[in-house]
Amino acid sequence: MTIQPNISTVESDDFLLLMGNTASLRCEPINHYIMKTNSITPFIVLLTFFICTGNAFSQQALSAQQWQEDVRFLQETVHSDFPFLFKKVRKVTWDNEVEKLYAQIPALEAHEIEVGLARIVSLFQYGHTQIPFSTVAKNGVLPVNLYHFEDGIYIEGTQKAHEKILGAKLLKVANVPIEEALAMIRPVVPVENENYFKRYGLRFLTVPAVLHAQGVVPTYSETINLTVEKDGKVFQHDLPTIPLNELSRDYGFTIPNAQWSSSRSQTETPLYLKHLNGKYFYFEYLTESKTLYVRQSSVFDHETEKLKDFYTRLFEFVDGNEVDKFIYDVRLNGGGNNYNNKPLIQGIMARPEINAPGKFFYIIGHDTFSACQNLTNEIETYTNAILIGQATSENKNFYGDAKKTTLPNSQLNAYLSFAWWQDKPQWENADATAPHFKSEMTFEEYRSNQDPVVKMAMDYGYESLITNPMDHFTQLFIAGEMEQLKTDAARIIKDPMYAHIPFETEFIKVGDHMLAMGQNEGALFLYGMFTESFPENASMWEGLGKAFKGMGKNKEADDAFAKATTLVGKK
Repeated sequence: MTIQPNISTVESDDFLLLMGNTASLRCEPINHYIMKTNSITPFIVLLTFFICTGNAFSQQALSAQQWQEDVRFLQETVHSDFPFLFKKVRKVTWDNEVEKLYAQIPALEAHEIEVGLARIVSLFQYGHTQIPFSTVAKNGVLPVNLYHFEDGIYIEGTQKAHEKILGAKLLKVANVPIEEALAMIRPVVPVENENYFKRYGLRFLTVPAVLHAQGVVPTYSETINLTVEKDGKVFQHDLPTIPLNELSRDYGFTIPNAQWSSSRSQTETPLYLKHLNGKYFYFEYLTESKTLYVRQSSVFDHETEKLKDFYTRLFEFVDGNEVDKFIYDVRLNGGGNNYNNKPLIQGIMARPEINAPGKFFYIIGHDTFSACQNLTNEIETYTNAILIGQATSENKNFYGDAKKTTLPNSQLNAYLSFAWWQDKPQWENADATAPHFKSEMTFEEYRSNQDPVVKMAMDYGYESLITNPMDHFTQLFIAGEMEQLKTDAARIIKDPMYAHIPFETEFIKVGDHMLAMGQNEGALFLYGMFTESFPENASMWEGLGKAFKGMGKNKEADDAFAKATTLVGKK
């Protein structure tokens, strides 16, 4: 086997994985932080792990000039080798931020400079393009694990010495309200979308170096005060810093041991958390309901079983048993090798008895990332799955395949993506894959081992529900069934099952597209319907005015524009 000369490298929380010709990375145990790499062949060329909690050697203190040289080296490398990354951020904006950091360096401490470097790399807004978390957290983290549930951010796990705050809701960090603190640390996180930040951004709140560099605390301290609420009482608690490698968590959840406690009752284990320590994938048949539940938490082969062999076992079971519902759960799947996806897609498509509306449920969530986003794209394109759960933490089309760039003086590593993955046509691209029907876990549901997502799949009769409202509306419009369109739209907009769909935003996109195409008559009908459903939305009235104007109805256009102006004035 010939080793490729350009080996993609990515770094996770506490492991450095050197990879070639693979599609993504899942690294444990510190956290399930996924990188995606790929090349033109489907074979793994090199796979080597070694522990990394910061730099591989002790550094001597660098001068301001040396740090500035590193900043310039990064800037020049980006412009010369990675100019295509200027997709979500403009070159001039990025360069301005680089210059700010360059000028500030003489007045900054080393940890502030490292966080600053993470901040400028994170401006590209791709999860695979980053200064690793282990770099900014190498001086220590707080002994807690935070998790974002539907009803807020909670202390999901703690070291036993701090069980007083276990299961508490987080209200403030160092006297800064939680929402403000999140906004302050957000620029350091390589945020792909809102769901990525919810899942992976929280851990930055536990890093004193980040809290200081981003102004959450005025001076650097290894002790951070949290304000929490538990059992109806609000109180404060001081947390000391611990080494990064003392954390005990996997897939974002605490692993209980002699030093760590989890807020989740350990009396039973819900399906989505079973066998996490020993298996990347498993299935279980629920005899009473004739439901086949499958959890796949990686797109990598496991040391005990290759994915293709797992798929063979899975479909042999499907073929030999009566399956009324097929639930495939990837909410904890952050990626792997996306060349492993094909047998699953082929197997599902070959079995219409499970690939049927109302029978096949595909669970996604905030861990669904990288090669599993590729899998999700394929599921959405080629199967009849109903997607439930939470939106993914990856863009549908995205930059992956990070190459390591080592800064010459500090020896810090930046990982810069180079491969554009476009599974979807550009007009179908989105910040994330949204579920057809949303279900998010509350803290109490997690604590008591309830699973509202699986319950949603089990309890509802989906045969009568419209899975994709926007597609349904489009088909009615094309067919000229305008009255049915108005009736269905009015009903669906008010249905709580679709409350997570941003209808106002989606409708404006459709209306603006019609206007851009010069289809003023169609736009007039649509915006007329939209203003009935959302009478307080100024953009809807603006669109209606443009449609009237395009039809030559100037008085009606002026009235619609005046209405839009009035609504804007009210704000």
